[in-house]
Amino acid sequence: MPLERLQKIIAASGVASRRKAEELITAHRVTLNGEVVTELGTKADPDRDKISIDGTPLPRREQFLYFALYKPKGYVTTVSDPQGRPTVMDLMRGVAERVYPVGRLDYASEGLLLMTNDGALAQKLTKAGSHVPKTYLVKVSGKPAEKALARLRSGITIEFDDGRRVKTSPASIRLVEDAANPWYEVVLIEGRNRQIRRMFDRVGHHVEKIRRIKLGTLSLDVPPGKFRPLTRQEVDQLRSL
Repeated sequence: MPLERLQKIIAASGVASRRKAEELITAHRVTLNGEVVTELGTKADPDRDKISIDGTPLPRREQFLYFALYKPKGYVTTVSDPQGRPTVMDLMRGVAERVYPVGRLDYASEGLLLMTNDGALAQKLTKAGSHVPKTYLVKVSGKPAEKALARLRSGITIEFDDGRRVKTSPASIRLVEDAANPWYEVVLIEGRNRQIRRMFDRVGHHVEKIRRIKLGTLSLDVPPGKFRPLTRQEVDQLRSL
């Protein structure tokens, strides 16, 4: 992990603001591994170094974990399932800390899922109005007419099981594999329940397969059922969306 300025580490711990932290350092009230700190530019590793203020150790900040998981079909995107179906948590074996899925992929869909214990980032990515683009490969039965695709691109009214009717936001849709049952790349900036299936059903075409391949700047690059940790750059990119 790259070293960080002490005042930033102190502020991130919640003990003091960055300006107050600078005052504590210049007042020689901060120690780093037992040595009094006198320079404002002093850097440290928050996970390894012992930082104290007036002799009191700085609270350890929570260790956040981030993973890109390829959810296969037949798994539920929840922490537990009352019906006893396998969940994505069953795929995260070997991870010491408890992580949870950000957003959802339905039981019959597959693809990229972000798993983390960073609640602030999860909320940012899933809250209404976040407009984080999500990219899917979608196989449909039969080839929709261009007029039907235009309706989907501009936004279409879909109905939910409880009777609610909602107009979808504009979507990007392009043909990626021409066939009797073609594949389309679909980019959404919202994530309503079974949205893609409901959209294509609305224009008379059943969705056969859905695979999410991107979440914002994060791309799917692991085999089904496998996961990998995100790089610091990938995490920073997600935070900046």
